[in-house]
Amino acid sequence: MHKPLLLTSLFITTMAMAQEKMTPERLWQLGRVSGESVTADGKSVIFGVTNYNVADNKGEKNLWSIPVAGGAATQLTTSPGGEGDVSARPGNKIGYSLKGQYWEMNADGSNPTQKTHGEEALSNIRISPDGKYILFSKEVKIQKISGADHYADLPKSNVQIYDNLNYRHWDTWEDGNFQHVFYATYEDGKIGTPVDIMPNEPYDCPTMPFGGAEDMIWSPDSKSIIYVSKKKAGKEYALSTNTEIYEYNLADKSTKNLSEGNKGYDVSPVFSPDGKSLAWLSMAHDGYESDKNDITILDRSTGTKTNLTKDWDNTVASFHWSKDGKQLYFLAVIKGTEQLHELTLGTKTIRQVTSGDFDISGIVGQAGNTLVVTRTDMNHAAELFTVALPKGTVTPLTSVNKAFYDNTAMCKIEKRWTKTTDNKDMLSWVIYPPNFDPNKKYPTLLYCQGGPQSAVSQFYSYRWNFQLMASQGYIIVAPNRRGMPGHGVEWNASISKDWGGQPIRDYLSAIDDVSKEAYVDKSRLGAVGASYGGYSVYMLAGVHENRFKTLIAHDGLFDLKSWYGTTEELFFANWDIGAYFDPANANAYKQFNPSEYANKWNTPILIIQGGVDFRVPIEQGLQAFQLAQLKGIRSKLLYFPEENHWVLKPQNALVWQREFFSWLSETL
Repeated sequence: MHKPLLLTSLFITTMAMAQEKMTPERLWQLGRVSGESVTADGKSVIFGVTNYNVADNKGEKNLWSIPVAGGAATQLTTSPGGEGDVSARPGNKIGYSLKGQYWEMNADGSNPTQKTHGEEALSNIRISPDGKYILFSKEVKIQKISGADHYADLPKSNVQIYDNLNYRHWDTWEDGNFQHVFYATYEDGKIGTPVDIMPNEPYDCPTMPFGGAEDMIWSPDSKSIIYVSKKKAGKEYALSTNTEIYEYNLADKSTKNLSEGNKGYDVSPVFSPDGKSLAWLSMAHDGYESDKNDITILDRSTGTKTNLTKDWDNTVASFHWSKDGKQLYFLAVIKGTEQLHELTLGTKTIRQVTSGDFDISGIVGQAGNTLVVTRTDMNHAAELFTVALPKGTVTPLTSVNKAFYDNTAMCKIEKRWTKTTDNKDMLSWVIYPPNFDPNKKYPTLLYCQGGPQSAVSQFYSYRWNFQLMASQGYIIVAPNRRGMPGHGVEWNASISKDWGGQPIRDYLSAIDDVSKEAYVDKSRLGAVGASYGGYSVYMLAGVHENRFKTLIAHDGLFDLKSWYGTTEELFFANWDIGAYFDPANANAYKQFNPSEYANKWNTPILIIQGGVDFRVPIEQGLQAFQLAQLKGIRSKLLYFPEENHWVLKPQNALVWQREFFSWLSETL
């Protein structure tokens, strides 16, 4: 009588066992999906898929199209090089850049045509709405830096000469070149004489190090250019976050500061569909890079600026105008997931549109009552989805990696709430191995997030990948400790000047809480993390009181004093910790400095360091490794000479992952 049920259970179990677990090598087989644009007729979505060839140590991006209503996807491009700057053009054409030149093709991929044939490569290409101008960026030599710059008779000298700060940024030394915005007349691929709209200015647009085409846009009437720049140099640049929104008028070549008066970041300007308003993201405080991000709107006719989200107790990640200009759709992290929200301009009311254990990680565009978005969760890389308005129903659109995931064992993922030492409720994500059995005991990893004010949501990382970690047989505990967005502005802001205080106690509360479960092997706990997460691991090494059996720190801050003396974005160091030579900060440099707890280190540790990481420079990892070695602690240094704060090259990333899991298998 019970045989059918038994057979069904056996079938399900067999299927689960037949599925492959995620491995580092399999992770690099995934196609990486990026939303690009909705076509001018609103019928199709253009998206990119990047596939990596590990043997060649590089990736290749191609463009695809899929109907907004759903259906089969069609590959549009096959040329090597990787397409960028994708835009919907009149006549249902698609514009894009390839190898530094501008191309156009029909929306179905037919008739791809190289329009420009310049000797110089162009970056961040935008054609004006009226089609008469082209906008792009390129480097301009402004300052003398090298020995040859200063001494023409010594062209083979190899020296850089500085008399001010900002001598290096992220992973690049200042060489006297600055990215500038240019425009020129444009007629079917023929480019007129380019005009530098920032002549002789020692400033960058796009902004360094991560700015792109979003930093420079056309006005709808093609009469002006809106661009973002931090017009500060040297020490002032290193101490400030005050980027501004500028408008350059083509007719009289004048420049106006549209965001004047706001002291923090002003970025991501976008015009309303009717061109009457300009909206952008704005932070209030100079020097605070993780300040509350608000949407500011400028009425072009009156010059009135309004902060639309001033009274909303969270921070905006990105936004998109509705087709009719009556709403702004924006993304924000709310209690551990990033969700779509709707802001109605007439009433200034905010409504959460989507909900669920997933992230809406990007807004691609709108077609009728449908928004096209990218979506991730901890078991799935980004794919395109549609959101039906106004209900918020989320429906899959692309299926680039469906076959891969159909053959991949999934991880169970749960929310868990913990009481902290100050009696607050803290969310953690707990990720369990595939085929988790609560009757067994599992080694467990505490994941320490970087930022320090970035979210632990349902993101899908290709390095710190929770699915990959859990699939090797570990339970992962990922707390939303103090300092993370999604739990109110106060929770987000409270980490500043308290790095080694309550956030570290939050981490210990989370791992202690989960360790109460019978399936957690309390004798096999580890802590892992990068950046501030690496700092957290170094702090925990001195205060964990033998909770952890092994540790892994990637590009972490080991000694705050030496870090302050070598890092580049000093506004961040000043806001979050303060200058070491200011007596007011003496306690922080004593109480919250991992190197001060060196005498208590006793736990095996893997230390990972990038050679061109100027945010957390090389001396941090070397000091930590040297300490562990001199104390006789089992330790290993994984040094990547060509990598910055991240590990980007495929083969380096695979070494990173193999060493990561090898270390855990040996020490945990």
